[in-house]
Amino acid sequence: MNHDANDGRRAVIVGAGFGGLALAIRLQAAGMQVTVLEKRERIGGRAYQLKDRGYTFDMGPSLITAPGIIDAVFQAAGRRLVDYVDLVPLDPFYRIHFHDGTHIDYVSDAERMKEQMARFNPGDAARYDDFMAAIEPIYGAVIEDRLGSKPFDSWGKMLGFLPRVAKLGAWRPVHNFVARYFEDFRHRFVYSFHPLFVGGNPFSAPSVYLMIPMLEKLGGVWFSRGGMYSVVEAMGRVFEEIGGEIRTDHEVERIEVTDGRATAVRAAGTTFPADVVVSNADVGHTYGALVEPEKRRHWTDRRIDRTHYTMSCFLLYLGTRRTWPEVAHHTLILSERYRELVRDIFDRKVLPDDFSMYVHAPTRTDPDMAPEGCESMYVLIPVANKRADIDWDSVKEPLAERVLEFLEEWGMEGLRDALEVLHIFTPDDFETELNATFGNAFAVEPRLTQTAYLRPQNRSEDVDGLYLVGAGTHPGAGVPGVILSAEATYSCIAEDEGLEAQWEPATPGDVRMEPTRGPGYDAAMAELPASAGTPELVPE
Repeated sequence: MNHDANDGRRAVIVGAGFGGLALAIRLQAAGMQVTVLEKRERIGGRAYQLKDRGYTFDMGPSLITAPGIIDAVFQAAGRRLVDYVDLVPLDPFYRIHFHDGTHIDYVSDAERMKEQMARFNPGDAARYDDFMAAIEPIYGAVIEDRLGSKPFDSWGKMLGFLPRVAKLGAWRPVHNFVARYFEDFRHRFVYSFHPLFVGGNPFSAPSVYLMIPMLEKLGGVWFSRGGMYSVVEAMGRVFEEIGGEIRTDHEVERIEVTDGRATAVRAAGTTFPADVVVSNADVGHTYGALVEPEKRRHWTDRRIDRTHYTMSCFLLYLGTRRTWPEVAHHTLILSERYRELVRDIFDRKVLPDDFSMYVHAPTRTDPDMAPEGCESMYVLIPVANKRADIDWDSVKEPLAERVLEFLEEWGMEGLRDALEVLHIFTPDDFETELNATFGNAFAVEPRLTQTAYLRPQNRSEDVDGLYLVGAGTHPGAGVPGVILSAEATYSCIAEDEGLEAQWEPATPGDVRMEPTRGPGYDAAMAELPASAGTPELVPE
């Protein structure tokens, strides 16, 4: 492919998050002249970076679960991901601490998982293989058959997909699916929490999201030395190397629509003419703030308001003068209430007295992210989005103090005395910094009625020449989902604009670093039974 070719067609992309950058690389590599407009002073979107007094923090995504999916973007530009970043495999993927003082190291190795599970429930350990065999076809549909990277742009495609969903049981809520195999509350959590990582409710998100544990099992969980922002910087560098243009400090004011077609983008007082316009901004913001109401027949203000958006997050970025080696790189600390806590966040939309949290301690893997002998961490607590009646200005300081006190009692003694850097990020900041509707953290909620064709389309239903990319469109949030959305959106643009296909359809998607299956795949598959058969299930 001739990356220097320019056929004169111009594409303008609103937002420089992972989705916008991935699509920018694909379009530029295909011969279009691409300009990315970014509101903030640096690229990254929700994958932003914070530096303060020698401490470095990833502000959003903290891990890579499918390096091969990211590498495919680099390959479209004739590059390889490993030439730009230093990837480190993590073991364990996560250490999950339960309210009763027990913990599980979540890993890909089947025997290690079964050994840990057998301590709590031998029957659950015996059903592990059956569970993995049951979710493997879901992974196969989404990743290997590329349904996650193909646009669902017609009812025909959706209706063709539904029988497969029914056969796989992928319509069931994630927790219900998992509860058929595992009895112990720990094991039910370990294999049902993944929707929370993409803003979903494990008790209502469809089991199509159970492809994530298989994605992790086969592709591993990785960290990029220097933080996830090093991947953002690498993508920006590749894009500019092949001729793309990035304009930061350019908040988009309007997408101009003439005779039903997007013709330009207005930002920072300048008009950028375009043959193709792509928005990587929050979907509610894209339609509600950037496209005039009279130009929107499907995405009316009423529909934008009635869309279900994900939860938000309360985040603390902590720089400390000492370390806690017992805290794993990725640590989950759970309260006794799981279902009720999720209900407080998603349904009741209240701020409960208790909380569960995710602690990211990258200095466990990369000490250079903090001064010598120090710790760089962030603490993430899922909270209701801004549809809740919570005054974050008055709540954030007392809540931060409660979280620090909890962590000290949990085992991080001397945390407050060692604190050198503290930054707080609330739903208000998601709304103002990221233009996130109702301060959501992960865009449009992944629920059955907002999946595939029922999500906002990769190709706008309202405006010709306007496309969406990122967490709010198909297939959804999370780094792999957002990168796959760029592939799906590229397919739409390629079809409309006659661009070259960048993926051989006969080749199954692969989450590993190499474009062909290596021995790791065969070894992982050998652990699964030849058929799921009819496993012994436990009561829900």
